[in-house]
Amino acid sequence: MPTRLLLALAALLGLLAAAPVAAQSVGYQHLSMPDPAGAPVEVGVWYPTDAAPAAHRLQLFDQVVAEDAPASGHGLPLIVISHGTGGGFAGHYDTAIALARAGYVVAALTHTGDNFRDQSQAVNIPNRPRQLKLLIDWMLTGWAQHGVIDPQRIGAFGFSAGGFTVLAAAGGEPDFAKVRPHCDAHPDLFDCNLIKRFPGAAAAMEHMHPTWVHDPRIKAVASAAPAMGFAFGQAGLANVKVPVQLWAAEFDHILPPPEYAEKVRADLPTPPEYHLVPNADHYDFLAPCSGAMRAQTKDICDSRPGFDREAFHRALDQDVVAFFNRTLKR
Repeated sequence: MPTRLLLALAALLGLLAAAPVAAQSVGYQHLSMPDPAGAPVEVGVWYPTDAAPAAHRLQLFDQVVAEDAPASGHGLPLIVISHGTGGGFAGHYDTAIALARAGYVVAALTHTGDNFRDQSQAVNIPNRPRQLKLLIDWMLTGWAQHGVIDPQRIGAFGFSAGGFTVLAAAGGEPDFAKVRPHCDAHPDLFDCNLIKRFPGAAAAMEHMHPTWVHDPRIKAVASAAPAMGFAFGQAGLANVKVPVQLWAAEFDHILPPPEYAEKVRADLPTPPEYHLVPNADHYDFLAPCSGAMRAQTKDICDSRPGFDREAFHRALDQDVVAFFNRTLKR
């Protein structure tokens, strides 16, 4: 065989060895994780399997998975997912399935007190990165099939408040003293209206200096429409030294520019892989709605005229998989 062909073949084999092996089927488990600081935490786990999948209901979504099937493979990278305010573990199930098909184990949690059932702790923001670290701990030791995971290859994906969460878990530290000036200037924004629902929260945040929980095991972060981007600044993001894929919606009416994703983009010590999604709105980062979900949550399901959420998610999921393939190589 000519030398040039041998070199090309060697390069191709090297690329294949570095990337997770694609799986045709996806296993799924709905589990509960203990939390020493409170109630057990709801967790969904997706992973490669050789078992045959079938259609199953996932809250208001439908997914084709093999429930409680054995995981296939070994040395698989782990991705943890953090949802936005008022969301839940299932909100990015399509991205989780795409990653699992590409050879990843994916674990998404429902944050205590900041979910669609209960928002009583929605301003307890430091609890979020703490719980994300707890999820990684549990997936590496408590999950029954943890032996298939490579603990050296861990990434995180988050949306909105979850986008903030993964940045904080990767080393970011916001300055809560920036919240009151932000809300004085933008009193009608979503985050400021949320804080108003908790009397005294804005004043208390000015004097809060929480101990932020970071996790150096996180080697790459994908952050979509991150909340509280304005609160970090260069100093607050100085220790986020892992690769970051940053997503923003052109017409985000919940976290509009330039206070959120754009601030993060400007203040990260290393420029992120940046994606500005044309004609998109905030909730377009959530999985495409089923008919049942549309009937109950029309405001979340409606997109701008001409925007195809299903087509966007095919591209989003492909780009997220490609990002983690590049950044979590062996």
